[in-house]
Formats: sequence, C-alpha cells, structure tokens
Amino acid sequence: MDLQSIYLNVELEGKFQRMSDESKGMILGVLGVTAFGLTLPATRFIIPYFDPVFIGLGRAVIASLVAAVLLIITKQKRPNRHQFHQLIVVASGVVIGFPILTAWAMQTVPASHGGVVLGVLPLATAVAAAVVSNEKPSVGFWICGLAGSAIVILYTLLQGFGSFQFGDFLLIGAIVSAAMGYALGGKLSKELGGWQVICWALVISFPFIVVPAWLEAPQTNIDSLPLSVLLSFLYLALISQLFGFFLWNKGLALGGISRVSQTQLLQPFVTLVASAYLINETVDLQTIVFAFLVIGIVAIGKKMPVYER
Repeated sequence: MDLQSIYLNVELEGKFQRMSDESKGMILGVLGVTAFGLTLPATRFIIPYFDPVFIGLGRAVIASLVAAVLLIITKQKRPNRHQFHQLIVVASGVVIGFPILTAWAMQTVPASHGGVVLGVLPLATAVAAAVVSNEKPSVGFWICGLAGSAIVILYTLLQGFGSFQFGDFLLIGAIVSAAMGYALGGKLSKELGGWQVICWALVISFPFIVVPAWLEAPQTNIDSLPLSVLLSFLYLALISQLFGFFLWNKGLALGGISRVSQTQLLQPFVTLVASAYLINETVDLQTIVFAFLVIGIVAIGKKMPVYER
C-alpha cells in the first residue's frame, strides 16, 4: 500500500469518527442491508439441493462455531440473566425463525417476490422497537407504516391471483421473527456490543439446532455438489447469519432502531438485481413498480420524527 492510499484511509477514518452517531448508524445499516440482500436469491438457488430445515439451521450451526471461537478468543464477559433471556428471543427470531421460514417460502415463491414482501420489514422493525425500547415513532411514521403494509398486501394478492400464497404466510412469519429479533438485538447491542449480540445468540441456540440440522443434512457426498451451491451456503452461514449482523446491530445501536431499520428500503433493490443476474429469475414490471412504491413509502416514513419516551 502506497503513502497516498494510507493517507486516504486515514482521512476516511477521521471523517467517519467525526460523524454523528445517527450518521454512523445509517452507514453501517446500509452496509448490513447490502450484506443481507442476497439471502433470498442464495436460498432460492440452493433449495433444490438441501432441505429447508437444513438451510435454516445448518447455516446457523456453522455460524455458531465461528461465533464461539470469536467469543473465546476475545474473552467476552457472559451476559447476565436478563440479557440471556432477551438473547433467547433474538435467537428465536434471527437464528431460527427467519432462516427456516424464508427457506420454506423459497420453495413456493420467487426470490424477487419475497424481496418485495420483505419490503415491509423496516416498518415492522420500527413497530417492534416501539414495544421493546424507549422509541416512540410519530403519527406520520405509523401512517406510512400502514400505507406500506397495504401496498405489500395488494402486491401479494395480485401475484397470487386474488389470494395469498402459502409462501406469503411464511414470509409474514419471517417478518415478525426478524422484526422482534432486530429490535431486541439493537437494544442489547448498546449493552453488549453489536457483534457480541449475534455471537451470543448463535452460541445459545447451538444445542437446540445442531441435532435437527444433522438429521436434515443432505445424504449426498459434499464433493458431488456444485461449487456454486457450497459457496452460496457459506455466504448464508458466514455473511447473512453472522458478519452482516456485526454491522447491522452496531448500526441499530448507534443510530436508533426505528431510524436505522429504514435503511432496509434498499434491500428489495439488492434482492431484485441479484435474482435477475445471479439466478436468472424473470423480474416483471409489476414487481419493479411495487418495489419502488414500497421503497418510496418507507423513504417518506424515514423523514417522520421518532421521539424518545
């Protein structure tokens, strides 16, 4: 690395340090969302090779082992009893609930469809934040939330020819699971640290997920699987389930859960592009239009005030 590169890195680091916590949180939130954006396409890509339970829990088993090593090496202090109970909820939502439900959903609906439905997740996270933290979104924020939810419901009905598909109900369950896990994870990150929260949640869940994951593991030899499938699974395990949360939880803690959760408005774009270019899904005009509508509503909601109780 030359002197000019070192100078630029120091300058960028200095500018980041001088930013407000809200700005830092928003940047980390965007980076986290970008890391999460390939989750549905990657899951859709490997679903012909693996059972949904193995995809959801097997990736968490690998992430748990890495998380345990990190916690041991850095000699992290164990959570207290109250934090432990909250970590169980986090684990139930983002380690077990969301991965399994989205994997099942990808058996019945395209990844691009799921990306639009999950567009309501930022608003669901804000609702959860209002329940578990001291944040109090304004009336305008809630109006935007209802409008965004209505758009997503209309989209799912149009895609399902007037009725919800089974995959839509699974995605709704995934939204609820993730929203509560994100909100509590963001709150705990102020106490334990951003990366520590997901690591502890993974380690706590390990005894409960390792046996089901083992039972649903593929019977075929790993060597016979395409390299692209193995790399996609490793992405789900190490990026989507672990390292992406380092950025995401820290961002929520710095910038506020309700506010930073709105950076997920970028996720439908990432998912749509990845679905089209990585797994060759056809993204129709209706999906693109509704993605823009959801993002527009959430962007308006981002400007609505969020108060502290």
